[in-house]
Amino acid sequence: MKTSMRIAGLIALAVILAGPAAAQQPVSAEYKIGAKDLLEISVLGVPEISKLVVRVSELGRITLPMLGQVEVGNLTKFEVEKKLALLAGEKIVLKPQVTVHILEYLSRRVSVVGAVEKPGPFELLGRQTVLSVLSEAGGLTRDAGDEIIVIRQLAAGDSKAIRISIDGLFVQGDPKLNVVLEPGDVINVPVDKVVLIYVFGQVKNPGALQVKKSSLPTLTQAIAQAGGFTDRASRKKVNIRRKDVTGKEFEISVNVRDILKGKIKDVPLQENDTVYVPESLF
Repeated sequence: MKTSMRIAGLIALAVILAGPAAAQQPVSAEYKIGAKDLLEISVLGVPEISKLVVRVSELGRITLPMLGQVEVGNLTKFEVEKKLALLAGEKIVLKPQVTVHILEYLSRRVSVVGAVEKPGPFELLGRQTVLSVLSEAGGLTRDAGDEIIVIRQLAAGDSKAIRISIDGLFVQGDPKLNVVLEPGDVINVPVDKVVLIYVFGQVKNPGALQVKKSSLPTLTQAIAQAGGFTDRASRKKVNIRRKDVTGKEFEISVNVRDILKGKIKDVPLQENDTVYVPESLF
């Protein structure tokens, strides 16, 4: 329950910290056009090139009527306008007026996957960070784990993983963890499955405990989460019922007094374990 409340708080905090304007930052005039960007091109007085929509190829080229293939990769929109004006002036019309609009910025996309409300690709407009893009993706879901992994492609086809603590980013507000994103980044929020541990018998709040699979409790922690022992509980012989890999059930008997005295180690629990605390005979 506490984990669910923590994640719920982080969802709201992500949206607040990132702000509604985060995803609406203006694109710099120096934005370099890249592969898969979608352009709208017009040459005044030339019907064949009036609001013509073209996609930039993987090689950074577009194909236009009467002008053929034109290299536009790594140019700003103003540089493309100037280049097309020179070409059109040579081949089509004197003193052409050319306008270029960028309709889609597919060369500057990041992907968000995992435990977010709206996974998918997002256009990287302006300077954006992990927080702003997570906000655009609707925030974290309740089954988010404890970290965010940014996978970044490097030169020569290599990649690296940047690991970001969710508590460090959202709760402690460490600005160093709010990484500025780069085109092609993949923001992965690993899912941490919620599983059940059952605690019955002489505890104050018997029943099922919802816990994260990555942070399963020990025996004494599970008993504490169930409210602790009742006055009639036997601490000498607490039973853990567990299934092996074949599905066969077996039982482990533990003297919790010895754990509390430091004589033996606490017992890590597993998914779907059932803890039974018997009643003391004395």
